[in-house]
Amino acid sequence: MKQLTQRSVEKSTLMPLVAPLFLTEIAPLQHRAAVNILFQLFVTIGIFIGNLVNYGALMHPTGWRTSLGLATVPGLVILAGSIIITESPLSLVERGKETEGKGALRKYRGVEEIDAEFEQIVAACEQARQVKHPYLKLLGRSGIPPLFITITIQIFQQYTGINAIMFYASVLLQTMGFKSDMSLLSSLVIGLVNVCSNFMLIYVVDRVERRKLLLVACVQMFISQHKENILGTLDQSLAGVVVVLVCTFVMAFAWSWGPMGWLIPTEIFPIETRTVGYSIAVSSNMLFTFVISQTFLSMMCFLKYLIFFFFSTWILVMGIFVVFLLPETKGMPVDLMGVCVWRQHPVWKWFFKDDEVRVAPEKS
Repeated sequence: MKQLTQRSVEKSTLMPLVAPLFLTEIAPLQHRAAVNILFQLFVTIGIFIGNLVNYGALMHPTGWRTSLGLATVPGLVILAGSIIITESPLSLVERGKETEGKGALRKYRGVEEIDAEFEQIVAACEQARQVKHPYLKLLGRSGIPPLFITITIQIFQQYTGINAIMFYASVLLQTMGFKSDMSLLSSLVIGLVNVCSNFMLIYVVDRVERRKLLLVACVQMFISQHKENILGTLDQSLAGVVVVLVCTFVMAFAWSWGPMGWLIPTEIFPIETRTVGYSIAVSSNMLFTFVISQTFLSMMCFLKYLIFFFFSTWILVMGIFVVFLLPETKGMPVDLMGVCVWRQHPVWKWFFKDDEVRVAPEKS
């Protein structure tokens, strides 16, 4: 029951249906990534608080009821916030509410001079209105690259093994010789590392290219998983070292594939298919989260410590994917992604015709 409670609390934080998209729409270009990653930061804080509650509930026979009951608190906070929050300027303009949209943009920017940015939003929305069937547009030739990138990132995000470790950290640590209370305490340490790493990413994400961060993280996660595989076959006295390696792995994921798995899909779709494309990203993530959560225990029983080798192999494939297929989106205006990114990419440029991308405005 304790494990069911922990998984329920953690899964309740993995509902990123609207928040990343909303944050991308309201954020200024120079801080777009940092603002978007605030979503992932508060998800990790929620996981950490959930682990704290579970650790406290361990002291009482019916503590699992407290854990489940307290899950209503963040739900009530979200409900209250959704009532008072101002809609994004882009969403308002898309629905023909230009006056309200301009007011919302002025509110979010905190300055009066927002005419240039607002005109860009209006122009982008005008083009988006010309697309009557976004699903058909997404399945067209120019929709294949962002759709492929989005789904692949969600698959890779889960096959790093992060949710398997976060869901079953206490079970995994018990198999290494930890007692029940110590395994939950170690899970708290892992959760704290997760939170701190997100803070670090917020500081660097708008200063460093996305691809570099992902590649460095692949190297760090690969080494951690590979060493875990080797040490796991040795004496249980090395279980503490394995915990350190797990923390190193979680740290790498938390400042790379975790938050940027949600950031990049919000950047690479044009406005006319962004909502549809992002909904597919979320659906893909939930599907493969389900697959991993349902198969991990069986895989761990069958593969034992080779489970780390399984995940490290996927991480190697992820690195190859970033090198050859993932375009760089740092500092690129979302509405000019076609001409600035896709048409410049050596692989994806063949999917774009001259009439399928917006022409970049001339510099004055």
